[in-house]
Amino acid sequence: MTEPSEDIDALAKGGRTNIAGFVLRLLARLPFLFIAGRVYGAETVGRFALAVVVVELAALIATLGLKRGLAQALSATDRPHPHVVWDAMTLAFLASVTASALLFAFPQVMYPNSPIVGHERFLSCIVFAVAWSDVSLAALAYRHNVKAAVTARAVVEPWTISGAAFLLSFVAPRDGLVIAYVASMAAALIASLIPFVRSYGLPIGWRPQIRPLFALARRNMPLAGADAIEWGTRNVDRFILGLMFAPAVVGIYYMAQQVSSLPQKLKTSFDPILGPVITSSLARDDRAAVAKQVRQVGFWIIAAQGGIALMMSIPGEAVMGVIGPQFVAGTAALAFLLSAEVFAAQGAVSESALVYVARHRNLVISLTMLVVQILLSFALIHAVRVAGWPVTWQAAGPAVALMVSLGITSVIKAGLLSRMLGASVWSWRWPLVWAALVAGVVGAGFTALPHRLEWAELVFGIPAIVASYLFVLWKWAFGPEDRALFRKMPAAEGALAQEETATA
Repeated sequence: MTEPSEDIDALAKGGRTNIAGFVLRLLARLPFLFIAGRVYGAETVGRFALAVVVVELAALIATLGLKRGLAQALSATDRPHPHVVWDAMTLAFLASVTASALLFAFPQVMYPNSPIVGHERFLSCIVFAVAWSDVSLAALAYRHNVKAAVTARAVVEPWTISGAAFLLSFVAPRDGLVIAYVASMAAALIASLIPFVRSYGLPIGWRPQIRPLFALARRNMPLAGADAIEWGTRNVDRFILGLMFAPAVVGIYYMAQQVSSLPQKLKTSFDPILGPVITSSLARDDRAAVAKQVRQVGFWIIAAQGGIALMMSIPGEAVMGVIGPQFVAGTAALAFLLSAEVFAAQGAVSESALVYVARHRNLVISLTMLVVQILLSFALIHAVRVAGWPVTWQAAGPAVALMVSLGITSVIKAGLLSRMLGASVWSWRWPLVWAALVAGVVGAGFTALPHRLEWAELVFGIPAIVASYLFVLWKWAFGPEDRALFRKMPAAEGALAQEETATA
């Protein structure tokens, strides 16, 4: 039986692995942003952004909640685990093929504000790769193999899209981003399937069980709905902009969104290890342990996202200027989107447990707040437009709506989970404010430099902001269990390392 302290150790190990993965993802994503912004331009990026938003939604729906539901299915079954995971892969394959066929037949869904040319229709065929990669990585996460997700998502996928986008800019400047995206998803699928097959094996002696397959899909509908709504919360703003503005405006916002999505990956990268730990604690009816796990991971994520928000938003103009001069107009949107990630952390981590203990109520809350976000987005765009403000400020309206709705959602979901578990899950600590104030003062000193020294904001300002922020947190906010994230734990990590070796 896994003890609570071992659960925290497992979370710490997974956290260290994913922090390394985040750094790799950051280093790999920056070349893509630079290439897309400088070589392809805002209009092409905007069309690409709208198409990808539809494809990723289709892939998410095709997983039928298995990204989080597979761990629970494996915990509760008496069948051989390889049979269960291949049932899940079959289910995802059937759903993704259906989704691809619909998008191929109606490609206007992917390109609502511009004509379809070249090979753009074939982007729909990659839904299968995204869905299978997600399910196979979820299966590996059940066996605590987080390294596979880091390799596929933080190394193979971003470096492939960056390299392919650069090479294709010379031979296919219009279709280059689309083809590069397809290549990156295919590469990520291969990087996911290799460790998956090594861990679970090929489906020898396995026969798909149709009735259990549909029962699994039916049970996972609340999880699939929660995943789709969470995804919609982070991407509906892009679709709204596509309906209200020209593709170039969408491209500028998309670049700001890509920069701001980096801290979001910290939370999603904890999912593979957090889900199995929570389901294990619930299986032994240890709700206090679940609350402790949510509090712990929530603080780690809030602290990390707060630091990233400060280091990216304080020198925001310089950060967006690196992508391209025309993208500096997205600085306001970037600041609001980064703040939204901080506000969202508590609710996102709380949802990791709510999907198991109150899945239907969690779904209702998420759906309600998504509607609020959509209505508020249109209202803010209209209000700013009537006031006669520039288009760039109008386009920041959905980012403000996202920040407000995610903040309210976090309060509601954390309160509900605290009542369900009979223990507080709040991860907030006041030293976070002190650290932000200190980092803000340090950052203000660098942004006050003359424009010709803007490079100093990036080269020296960002490290100074991060260092001052982390110093305050380490000194006054971090306790012994928080520091576990940064030190080796031989006993806990040895067991997990052996398991990862066995599954490799």
